[in-house]
Amino acid sequence: MHAPLAFDRVRWFCVLLGTLALALAAPAATATWRAGTGREIITPPAGLWMTGYASRDRPADGKAQDLWVKALAVADPAGNRGVLLTLDLCGISRESSEKAATEICRRYRLPRSAVMTNVSHTHCSPAVEGNLLGIRVLPPDGIAKMVAYTRELEQKMIRAAATALDSLAPAVITWGGDEAHFGFNRRENPEKDVVALRAAGKLKGPFDPRVPVLAVRTTAGELQALFLSYACHNTTLSFFQWHGDYAGSAQAELERRHPGATVLFAIGCGADINPGPRRELPYVEQHGRALADAADRALAKSMTPVSGRFASDFADITLTFSRQPTEAQLVEAETKQQANKEMHQAWAAAVRAQMRSRGAKLLDYDYPIQAWRLGNLSWVALGGEVVVDYALRLRREAGDALWVFGYSTDVMAYIPSERVLKEGRYEGESSMVPYGRPGPWTPGLEEKIIAKTHELLARTAAAK
Repeated sequence: MHAPLAFDRVRWFCVLLGTLALALAAPAATATWRAGTGREIITPPAGLWMTGYASRDRPADGKAQDLWVKALAVADPAGNRGVLLTLDLCGISRESSEKAATEICRRYRLPRSAVMTNVSHTHCSPAVEGNLLGIRVLPPDGIAKMVAYTRELEQKMIRAAATALDSLAPAVITWGGDEAHFGFNRRENPEKDVVALRAAGKLKGPFDPRVPVLAVRTTAGELQALFLSYACHNTTLSFFQWHGDYAGSAQAELERRHPGATVLFAIGCGADINPGPRRELPYVEQHGRALADAADRALAKSMTPVSGRFASDFADITLTFSRQPTEAQLVEAETKQQANKEMHQAWAAAVRAQMRSRGAKLLDYDYPIQAWRLGNLSWVALGGEVVVDYALRLRREAGDALWVFGYSTDVMAYIPSERVLKEGRYEGESSMVPYGRPGPWTPGLEEKIIAKTHELLARTAAAK
């Protein structure tokens, strides 16, 4: 009578051992990506000067929409981590992004390449220290407020990243995309004719309608974060109030549609792309909804899971400006009666300061390029206002599982392709004035940037 009982005990003991073995093995077998988010309001206090448009001749009047720094941290099953920071700002200097990144890397033992920073380029944002030096010479109190705001901004970047990294939790990350068509090539199409040309299918020039979308869900399936991009200037608005422009409206709309989710935006290579129509407040909501609709259409499709590992790389290359202004040219900029006289005076002052501080190295510039690999998806972050040719070329050469962002790490100037540089005009030449740069870039910059980008992509693909 006791033999079956003994047999049952042995059988259940074996089952227990097997279950325990499976439980011990489960973490390795089901190891997954993790993600976390963080955010801080960066809306300025009263009295700060705006940037982006030379016509801004007084501080902002108030707030139409809050500005944000948001962070998305990711970690692969092996524990390799990265954190993306997106900011509702027109630009950022290398000094500010490096201060924040250096502290984040120190606290969390990350390589410099694992911190990525992108600004949306909204022109309804404050002047920050070290950026767009040729826009205007601010009064002393304006400079003091700008410097104080920039120091606080750097701390908020660090806090947002820390919140995201401290909240890493198991997540399911997928990616896909759709399209939006409110952008147009501003070099090829008169703004007043854009609506009619679009309706007739006659818009000219290169343009990138793609809206890449990354979705982060909890293991229970709840949408935790949504990250999207679009290659178009955030210049729908030009009034004297703080606003994130169409990117800010899209983020707010998506967060309304998806309660509890943090929505982030990084601008693509849209330096020669404008939103159209523009200049009126209803248009910013219209474009924001169009971008939000594209993101939701992407979410409704079958999206590609992120699996594998995370890898990152970062490098500077030396680009050169083609010429240094003469003393006579600087004096003329300071004294000549001309349109945007204050801007030309600011340009002369900025160049003189660089001549004193940099001397013989005035014409050299360390240009930042960054690459991330998230399993089967790659990201590239390029400094400056990058024209659309770069994203179109890189995707042709590296494939569609590549997202390319401009306005990253350091927004120091426009980055024209060789075609745009040769054609000149604003993006190729005169835009160096508001940025306080000595002159246009030397030809050859496109090949240097593309070559180094491919090198970084190859290194992230080969990383162990």
